[in-house]
Amino acid sequence: MIEQSRDSKMIQGLVAATFTPFDENGDLNLGIIPEIVAHLSECHLNAIFINGTTGEGPSLTEEERCAAAECYTSEAREKSLTSIIHVGHDSLPVSGNLAAHAARIGADCIAAVPPSYFKPSSIDGLVDHLAAIAAHAPQTPFFYYHIPRLSGAQFNMLDLLKKSREAIPSLIGIKYSCADLSTFVECTRFEGGRYNMLFGADEMLLAGLAMGADGAVGSTYNFLAPLYSRIISDFQAGDKDSAQLHQAKAAELIRIIIETAGMPGLKAAMTIAGFDCGPHRSPLRTPSPGIIDELRNRLDSAEFFCWNKP
Repeated sequence: MIEQSRDSKMIQGLVAATFTPFDENGDLNLGIIPEIVAHLSECHLNAIFINGTTGEGPSLTEEERCAAAECYTSEAREKSLTSIIHVGHDSLPVSGNLAAHAARIGADCIAAVPPSYFKPSSIDGLVDHLAAIAAHAPQTPFFYYHIPRLSGAQFNMLDLLKKSREAIPSLIGIKYSCADLSTFVECTRFEGGRYNMLFGADEMLLAGLAMGADGAVGSTYNFLAPLYSRIISDFQAGDKDSAQLHQAKAAELIRIIIETAGMPGLKAAMTIAGFDCGPHRSPLRTPSPGIIDELRNRLDSAEFFCWNKP
């Protein structure tokens, strides 16, 4: 059985939810991944989260997910970054295959969302499903990926922790992408803080820290890590005003990205920051060149380029 205590938490600090790079034809473009991981290392990130929402994992084939996972994990190992591979899939056998593959290539952790078409009808059903996935990589630490606005799985995460100790011995924590902070803080305190709680809302990082987050996983950490590192250092130093000031700047930049280009604006912002990850895969729509130019101008006016590099 894998055991964790608060004194030996596996992951702390910033975790970049990586983009999956495509070429102009929409095929994988793995050649840019070493450059991306080197940048994340230079920005002092601690880990990367592969094939999740930001990485368009649900839109990739099983073979593509394996290829991206192999490349990112290898580069992360070279830079001493922890790798977390998302293995969730609507097909349980595919999810199991992805978990086993992650273990074979030496991923540090795996994570999974529940199926989103035929959803678990109860917390017990969710636990059973996750246990079946984790069983394919029993020695690899496992995170539940809680993102109810997309997965539709509206369960109390404290209940998940209570029911998982025996059923999922490899469960070490939750990637918590939800605004329900009252439950989040209960999870951070559960059994003396036994579980590794990673907060998943970039625009609310400061709130997550105040509620006891060990670390944070986010899309914008790819290109704004120094800004979020400043929020963390301000918080740890007890400088509330400075922490709020820098969190407000992060919120402003995120608002500009979403207002201008929607969710696909995040990948566009990565390109604007100097790392061209290519187009989106349908049904997401790649912003037009005109929209990208508008986004670049708005971000420049909001001091985006002051926070891209350490």
